[in-house]
Amino acid sequence: CAKSDKDNISYEDLQVLLKENQNLVLVDVRSKGEVDNGHIPGSINIPLDTVESAFKLPPEDFKSKYGKTKPEKDSQDLVFHCQMGRRGETATKQARQLGYSKARNYAGGYMEWSKKQNK
Repeated sequence: CAKSDKDNISYEDLQVLLKENQNLVLVDVRSKGEVDNGHIPGSINIPLDTVESAFKLPPEDFKSKYGKTKPEKDSQDLVFHCQMGRRGETATKQARQLGYSKARNYAGGYMEWSKKQNK
């Protein structure tokens, strides 16, 4: 079934957020090896199997580990992505279960991003 727009953001939306939103926390949930082959500038790598523990960290620990301010629970500044959308969706669900009610998934993932960047 189609996901509603509040769960997902498009490539175009992400472009705007990356340009205009200083507080955006874009989380790449792929493995370290995948990220080393290319990533979206400004994203932080929190592999899917560590998302839950990462977002349970106290804000100061999150900041020192990932170099970004941990988003507030009701922040719209939290976006997850993976290679093609599936792991990003899982991570978004996990974050929502932890109370990040406005967390979203960039469904196109790195695959779409790299295609569009290179055209």
